[in-house]
Amino acid sequence: MPELASAAARAGLVIEVGGLPIRLCVDDPSFLNQLKSYYDSFISSSRPLFEFEVDLAAPGRISPEQDVHVQWDSGRWTMRRGDFHADWDPAAGQGRIRQTPNRYSVDAVLRIVHTLLLAKEGGFLLHASSGVRNGHAFLFSGVSGAGKTTIARLAPPDVTLLTDEISYITRQGESYSAFGTPFAGDLQKAGANLKAPIAALYLLTKGDKNEMEPLDEMTAARELMRNILFFAEDPEMVKLVFESTCDFVGRVPVHRLTFMPDARVWELVG
Repeated sequence: MPELASAAARAGLVIEVGGLPIRLCVDDPSFLNQLKSYYDSFISSSRPLFEFEVDLAAPGRISPEQDVHVQWDSGRWTMRRGDFHADWDPAAGQGRIRQTPNRYSVDAVLRIVHTLLLAKEGGFLLHASSGVRNGHAFLFSGVSGAGKTTIARLAPPDVTLLTDEISYITRQGESYSAFGTPFAGDLQKAGANLKAPIAALYLLTKGDKNEMEPLDEMTAARELMRNILFFAEDPEMVKLVFESTCDFVGRVPVHRLTFMPDARVWELVG
């Protein structure tokens, strides 16, 4: 990955998630302070690997796109949604974001960028809450409403939350680790900025009792693919994510976890 010789001299802040520092250059002091407050524990002094100029526009629509659209063309990624339009050259380490003045837009761009970077390294972002207990990470995945935030709220005091919404998964040799992220859900709170080896993944289902059952690799991979964040319309990148998913379920135990909104569900975990 490229290093930016001029990064240290430019205004803005470096946000480091999953060990990947990205600099955001923002001229507007008010917006910069907003970002500093939200990304507080993920602000880094590391030399950035990539740098984005952030241009703010008046509130409203930047692009006619309503859904996220990500495309590779002539050595650059373009990322669009109604509230932002971003352009990124990975080889040069440079990008530009034109967006409405809210942190959700830049947060969305960062999520997309990390999905692209992780795909190349055998990892992915997953719709999952996660927490560290006894030195190991436990992930709880599901679609909206499955109970990711509920599980996070029910966590006992000996659990350190990494996220209640988006788990950051990386390949570490022959195993996988989870990093904390600032990509929050209903808790509206960044996770702890640390990492831990993944002990297990639980696919959530709400029910009238607490129980879990192991899943075979084929079922686990199929279910997991539904919850992985990936937006690029690129067959080769999709293939990489699919291969990572199959490798992950071959190395990490995956269970179906049926639970009631009761703290006793954590007695089944760890």
